[in-house]
Amino acid sequence: MLSVLCFLFLAANIPQIYASMNPLPVGNNVTLFSQLPITTGAWMFNNQIIVMIFPGGQIITNTWSNRVTFNSTTSSLTIMSLQLEDSGVYTLQSVNNFLAQLTLSVQVPISNVTLRANATNLVEFNDTAVLMCSVLYGSSLSYVWLNGSSVVTTGGMVQLSNGGATLTIVSVTRYDQGPFRCNVSNGVSQEVSLPVLLNISYGPSNTTMTIMPMRSTYITGSNITLSCSADSIPPAIIQWMVDGMYLNQSGPQLQLQMVKESNSGNYQCLFYNTVTLLFSSKSAMINILEPIVAVVVNHTGGPVILHERLILHCEVTGVVASIQWWRNGHLITADNTTEINNKTLIILSVQLSDNGNYQCQAFNSVSNMTSSPYTVQVNYGPQKPTIMGPNMTKTGVNATFSCYASSNPTSSYKWFFNDSLVANTSEYVTPLLTKEMSGTYTCMAFNNITGKNSTAYKMLTVLAPVTMASIKIVGAQPILNHTFTLTCEASGDVDFIIWMYDWSQLYADNTRNFSMDQATLTFDPVMNSDNGNYQCIASNALSSSSSQNFTLEVFYGPQMPTIMGPNMAKTGVNATFSCYASSNPTSSYKWFFNDSLVANTSEYVTPLLTKEMSGTYTCMAFNNITGKNSTAYTMLTVLVTMASIKIVGAQPIQNHTFALTCEASGDVDFIIWMYDWSQLYADNTRNFSMDQATLTFDPVMNSDNGNYQCIASNPFSSSSSQNFTLEVFYGPQMPTIMGPNMAKTGDNATFSCYASSNPTSSYKWFFNDSLVANTSEYVTPLLTKEMSGTYTCMAFNNITGKNSSAYTMLTIYLIDTALSPILNHTFTLTCEASGDVDFIIWMYDWSQLYADNTRNFSMDQATLTFDPVMNSDNGNYQCIASNPFSNGPQMPTIMGPNMAKTGVNATFSCYASSNPTSSYKWFFNDSLVANTSEYVTPLLTKEMSGTYTCMAFNNITGKNSTAYTMLTVFGETWMAIFMFLQKCCYNVQTGNVNFCFVFRSFKICTRRNTYDSCHSR
Repeated sequence: MLSVLCFLFLAANIPQIYASMNPLPVGNNVTLFSQLPITTGAWMFNNQIIVMIFPGGQIITNTWSNRVTFNSTTSSLTIMSLQLEDSGVYTLQSVNNFLAQLTLSVQVPISNVTLRANATNLVEFNDTAVLMCSVLYGSSLSYVWLNGSSVVTTGGMVQLSNGGATLTIVSVTRYDQGPFRCNVSNGVSQEVSLPVLLNISYGPSNTTMTIMPMRSTYITGSNITLSCSADSIPPAIIQWMVDGMYLNQSGPQLQLQMVKESNSGNYQCLFYNTVTLLFSSKSAMINILEPIVAVVVNHTGGPVILHERLILHCEVTGVVASIQWWRNGHLITADNTTEINNKTLIILSVQLSDNGNYQCQAFNSVSNMTSSPYTVQVNYGPQKPTIMGPNMTKTGVNATFSCYASSNPTSSYKWFFNDSLVANTSEYVTPLLTKEMSGTYTCMAFNNITGKNSTAYKMLTVLAPVTMASIKIVGAQPILNHTFTLTCEASGDVDFIIWMYDWSQLYADNTRNFSMDQATLTFDPVMNSDNGNYQCIASNALSSSSSQNFTLEVFYGPQMPTIMGPNMAKTGVNATFSCYASSNPTSSYKWFFNDSLVANTSEYVTPLLTKEMSGTYTCMAFNNITGKNSTAYTMLTVLVTMASIKIVGAQPIQNHTFALTCEASGDVDFIIWMYDWSQLYADNTRNFSMDQATLTFDPVMNSDNGNYQCIASNPFSSSSSQNFTLEVFYGPQMPTIMGPNMAKTGDNATFSCYASSNPTSSYKWFFNDSLVANTSEYVTPLLTKEMSGTYTCMAFNNITGKNSSAYTMLTIYLIDTALSPILNHTFTLTCEASGDVDFIIWMYDWSQLYADNTRNFSMDQATLTFDPVMNSDNGNYQCIASNPFSNGPQMPTIMGPNMAKTGVNATFSCYASSNPTSSYKWFFNDSLVANTSEYVTPLLTKEMSGTYTCMAFNNITGKNSTAYTMLTVFGETWMAIFMFLQKCCYNVQTGNVNFCFVFRSFKICTRRNTYDSCHSR
């Protein structure tokens, strides 16, 4: 076993010889190499040495020296310009090591492949096809034959010879037509011949005949097309025959127009192939028939009578294959009561169910026809009559009897009363009835076709009616817990009486009882639960009478009154008391004050109250039917305090002292003040007098705005004043001006001015110190260059007596147009400005304009040329002329706190873009406090809350610009609360809303999605 493993290991590790290509074409080069180089050995071809290899060199034999190179590093051998004879076995021998061999094949590439057949016109099953493939150049040839895209395989009638170069097909078929090609290949090339087609004649076979339209039998007048076909090469000649006789018709189609019965027969098409000399045929039978033209149902015999025989005949014009009978659209089949004999229908015993419309339907193979309906009406009766009419009725009216007996035709009728003829109609109306007209009423029906009659009778009883039923009260009225009686009276013969309560029959119970004849109903006692609607119904076997509805309402009360009204009221007003006591009928009322009668109505409105009108108010209710009364009382306490708030001294002007006083009548023990519906306590600026009657604001501020009330009280009463809304008068603050800084001549400029103020300020506009308007908005006349300058807005508050001003600079510039802008023409704008202009920029729709393909500037930027001008150039144009010393100031930016605590400094800094640098001024509530860009306040007090305004001024452009910020100063306690609230502010997710809650006089900030807003609370 070990020796076998060693052999397998050595065999697996013996080096192999490889060729760079194998096989390969004549004239190519090839390199033979091994995985392991050798130092001593030889390369050999068919056991003849090519190269001797030894350490340090090699020797190539003379025979190979011109075509062989040897690589000593890799031991590879390269042979050039290979010839056919170079095919063979190549050996690499390593002395005392290994021997490896490789068979190399050198081949001539294939070219000029041709294919020919011994004959191409062949007859199926008769001829043999021989196809020969030839190659001009090539070696080691291999042949593959193709029929179309399929490879030809040998066997049966297909044979290959001449090394595969000849293909023989014995007894060719139609499927051997080709195209045939031969594919010749060797290891280095392949080539496919041009195709060869065989023309194989076959048929006729697979013959078919098609008839359109397809029918088993054809109706006369039809058009019929017969078509024949067969598989045949060349196409077969077709000749037509009918019943063995040739027709003067050839070709694949035969047309039969407007056929008659005489055109019926066996039609045949005969096929003939002129090359194969074979015949074939196909035939079909055609039947032609006339259609049915008339169908009629006839009846023989007299009238159709119930239980007698009925015979119907079906008369048909035309050939008939079968007949069907129909009644009312339903097919009739033969059974033990019905016979169908060819064209005759016999009903052995006619029943009423045989009524209806009868039709016969005749069929042949090309048509069917149904007769018109024949109506059969079965004569019968009369059957037992049915009488409609009363069995009993009352005197003085007519009785109507109607009689009906099923019969065909309709019966005639006669009426008899106690065997005496009284009418000859189906309906009989009696004279006005008397009791003597009770008796037997007989109806007789007669059918004049069947000759039969039938009778029935009815008994009538005539009675007198019961009328005039009514309910009456017996004795006293229905008073709660007393006995009460009703009686039912009626005229006529009354057999029995029933009582109804709320439309349901009433039966005796513990408190309601009837007399023996049911005529009297007694309530013992009557109660409120007995209220309702009562009827009595008096009747006999023939009639009844219902009384009119009697509504019982039990009289009761009055019960204990209920009083509605105040327990306390203040002097000088009316008090209203209302009294109600449940009672039937409704009670009358009296009011007493301290036992003195003051009113005779259920509602009592006092005179204007005084302190003496405190006491007992009594209501007495009286029922004049029951004779009873009932009383109740209430206590009223009259209060004497009336609180109100009044202003003491001057109006509430911001930063001034302001006082409110609480006035009240009566004995006031203490007063509390409410602010926005919460109790108010004294603080740094709000203080109370010793008696709490006066509230002083020192000073009053906007943060004091709100709703105030005072409540004056003693141990027995209190009074709240009306709500007093405080609105502090302030301002005006520094106005804000909206309007242009530049405008062109010929336009109007609009300036609007707003200054925060309470009440709203009045406004004046000045141009270069001349009054031009008395409104907050000023629209200039059409501008000229002389209207450049300072426009000042002054706001005035007629309550505070203060005013405040702001101004803006307007520069007027002129834009000249050389021509009107006409589409696709050249158009020019020029910018003119006074003063030393260093550079000009142009604006288009408020964005800087740059030159492009159609818009260009002159060297000094003063001229803008459109070449050409287009619709897309429409818009707003501006030119800005400037030098290094003539711009600004722009809107200042203020940095500083919005809130600070008392006792510290607040620092504000102001910056406005400007050339040259602006000078600055700071204002607090319109008072100048600094002339620098930075302002540090003194140590803050609460009075230093307010508006801090920065004004920047450019002394070259002559313009100024302002901005302001609000500062709120808090005490230590409030600042600590605020800082705590800032830290504990939390998010509560409710939809898309984050809430941050802060106490009053701070702000509540609400964020909704990306929209931020802060609302003062």
